[in-house]
Amino acid sequence: MRKWLTGSIFLYFLYGLLVYWYLFIFSGTGVPAPYEGSSADPSTFMSGRELLLSQEYSTIKNFLFFVTVPFEWFLLFVILITGISRKMQEWSNVTSRFFSLQSAVYFFWLSLLISVISFPVELLGFRISKSYNITTQTFSAWMKDQLIDFWVNYALMTVIVIVLYWLIKRFEKRWWLYAWLLSIPFSMFLMFVQPVLIDPLYNDFYPLQNKELEEKILAIANEADIPAEHVYEVNMSEKTNALNAYVTGIGSNSRIVLWDTTLNRLSEEEILFIMAHEMGHYVMNHIYVGIAGYLFLSLFGLFIIHLLMKLMIKQFGSLLKINSIRELTAFPLFLILLGVLTFASSPLANTVARYQEKSADMYAIEMTNNNEAAISSFQELSRAGLSEVNPPALVKIFRYTHPTMFERILYLEEHGEKESGSE
Repeated sequence: MRKWLTGSIFLYFLYGLLVYWYLFIFSGTGVPAPYEGSSADPSTFMSGRELLLSQEYSTIKNFLFFVTVPFEWFLLFVILITGISRKMQEWSNVTSRFFSLQSAVYFFWLSLLISVISFPVELLGFRISKSYNITTQTFSAWMKDQLIDFWVNYALMTVIVIVLYWLIKRFEKRWWLYAWLLSIPFSMFLMFVQPVLIDPLYNDFYPLQNKELEEKILAIANEADIPAEHVYEVNMSEKTNALNAYVTGIGSNSRIVLWDTTLNRLSEEEILFIMAHEMGHYVMNHIYVGIAGYLFLSLFGLFIIHLLMKLMIKQFGSLLKINSIRELTAFPLFLILLGVLTFASSPLANTVARYQEKSADMYAIEMTNNNEAAISSFQELSRAGLSEVNPPALVKIFRYTHPTMFERILYLEEHGEKESGSE
């Protein structure tokens, strides 16, 4: 056990050094020379101080992302190899003779342990965002959101754990298939209730107060055959200075949502472009394409997890203190494999998402026909969130579900030049 712990700590430390070298030393900043001075060059729309803060903030946040992703895997591995997971199962077994209650107790202790150990890292992220004036929340308000996160995730995951292990115990060879089949209605249900049950736990939503702007947004929605009756505003200014807008939910619970920070900092023309972009996702059925892609990857992923868990328990069961896949003790191994496969598949998922975002951008520019407002909206988004305009390649591959701001402004510029040339 000492040998495995020492080896894993050394590998994690080496990985952290490589990430640090890549982000802080190897990766360059700025835009390619041919585009210096263009509207995609941050030096044309950011002050010198904003450029410096943007580079610092983005690099630190990227570093934290890459080192904290495997940290949870490492933590779960330690929980297994030290026998903590087995001890928590023993505690849960004496609380009740009902497996559902045993599962709830086991997952509570597992969630609590992970949350407590991970709290310093979460707090560091909050402090960094606060120091760069991205986060505006007070510590008490942030802690409230952390507690809501814990209990919402615990409630949802407890249901998943109970159903998952019931399936494993009942259908040990085909549990992955039945789990996937049940995940379809469960995922659709969550997407349906999220706008009305989950999101309001964190923020207050209300109809857009600027009725003149709402009418213009709804006119674009009507032109796109989107059955929207209201545009919702959310009071994010008490939490952040960043800007955002989105469409959430499915069916009758679909909502068009604008952050009040976006309303306060963008012009009407810029807001209309942003909203047309969000409507583009609806028109092009991106949410359903995303669901289909998620279902395909989850089916493949659950099958791979099934095979790997069987293999690893057979080869390393004594080291991990796991006797069978049917034990709750094995759940951290399931989470490790799920996390690794999710991270490994993120470049593919992000590539598809970036293609969809570009399609929505082009839809929005066709709807609004205002290149100037489109470009200035992206520039202001970058300034408000201290976003890196042209991030390192690995950051883009693993983190960016949207094209980089450099790419977005560049292809909008090219579109504007084509339109000017055709007139």
